[in-house]
Amino acid sequence: MSLPLLLAAISSSRSQFSNRSALFYQAMALVLHAGKTNKNAFKALIAAEYSGVQVKMVENFEMGVSNKTPEFIKMNPLGKVPVLETPEGPVFESNAIARYVSCSKVNNPICGSTLIDYGHIEQWIDFAAMEIDANIAKWLYPRLGYGVYLPPAEEAAIAALKRALGALNTHLASNTFLVGHAVTLADIIMTCNLYLGFSQIMTKSFTSEFPHVERYFWTLVNQPKIKKILGEVKQAVSLPPVPSKKPAAQPKETKPKAEPKKEAKKEVEKQAAKAEAAEEEEAPKPKPKNPLDLLPPSKMVLDDWKRLYSNTKTNFREVAIKGFWDMYDSEGYSLWFCDYKYNEENTVSFVTMNKVGGFLQRMDLARKYAFGKMLVIGANPPFKVKGLWLFRGQEIPQFVIDECYDMELYEWKKVDLSDAAQKERVNQMIEDCEPFEGEPLLDAKCFK
Repeated sequence: MSLPLLLAAISSSRSQFSNRSALFYQAMALVLHAGKTNKNAFKALIAAEYSGVQVKMVENFEMGVSNKTPEFIKMNPLGKVPVLETPEGPVFESNAIARYVSCSKVNNPICGSTLIDYGHIEQWIDFAAMEIDANIAKWLYPRLGYGVYLPPAEEAAIAALKRALGALNTHLASNTFLVGHAVTLADIIMTCNLYLGFSQIMTKSFTSEFPHVERYFWTLVNQPKIKKILGEVKQAVSLPPVPSKKPAAQPKETKPKAEPKKEAKKEVEKQAAKAEAAEEEEAPKPKPKNPLDLLPPSKMVLDDWKRLYSNTKTNFREVAIKGFWDMYDSEGYSLWFCDYKYNEENTVSFVTMNKVGGFLQRMDLARKYAFGKMLVIGANPPFKVKGLWLFRGQEIPQFVIDECYDMELYEWKKVDLSDAAQKERVNQMIEDCEPFEGEPLLDAKCFK
């Protein structure tokens, strides 16, 4: 089908849908089931403002009660909010609801006027959900107690969110809105997702790295139709505190004293049960061996190299570097270069060095099987992070890839020792050679 025919078909189907639905809306307004502060409900309410569609919030909605009733479960079997009650049946999932409301108006400009506009709107809606909203949630919710708080998981969420905001910032450097020159459904959904971050956890010191995102957000939340729903928006001034690990004190129960004979009888029964359990208890299973321990023996003793590296204070190249190559076993070990994928984020020196330090801490699980050098390079930001790693075996150990999330933040390349330039680069990285590749070293860290 040609593009003009396809566009005509889309327009015709939208018109037929909207004209058919309009008859229903005259008899019954759309009813939105959600709490009044639910940012996902705001998407539909703002879309309704731009579309001239009447959406009524259900009265007396109570989260945890209203969404557990048989009537609600019939509309959404998962019991999640929001849900839109329409004359033609319920719709759940907030983005789908916002689309439904928007498409209720014939040729609604917030849905895009061309096929490419429609595609771009859908693109940014997906981006807002998968890259912005998901990573804000991974950062925020554990701090609010809705999940286990794990510092490595938080760092990963922040890094992913920064990448997403960086991409958004680049787009907004030359665009006032996400698509075209006016508010679209993509802007509505993006603003609602950013609203959660700006109001709860993304402080000024965090968002200042993304000035175009800041300008965009404050422009959107002050649009009259959006401000009518969101009200006055204030940016978070501090991070929510990490929840305490100390469990709440449980009130002591006062039990009536048992009669001596009964108490003695219970004690005998307890001892008998313990003895029976001890007899049935299996011997502890041996801990499975690390696959690297099953490799053929290597002539290279890693601890000997680490000792030589630590103890060599002078003539480093003549002693330590020469000693390394004398010890090196190309069959039992492999060398790898790594380059941080997102060096453009490294704008603050101490943050960059802390990032590398955190990586090395999380690599502790590989200490028996690895040696590494990490360099922070450059006199001015953005700083480059590059590394050299020696691993047991011919590949990066799978358990390291699985357990250390930092691994995916780097590009990894196996060193080709037949290339003299790569071999010399290994020497320079072990030696902390400065300048390195024409730039000064800001910091050098060793994993040993």
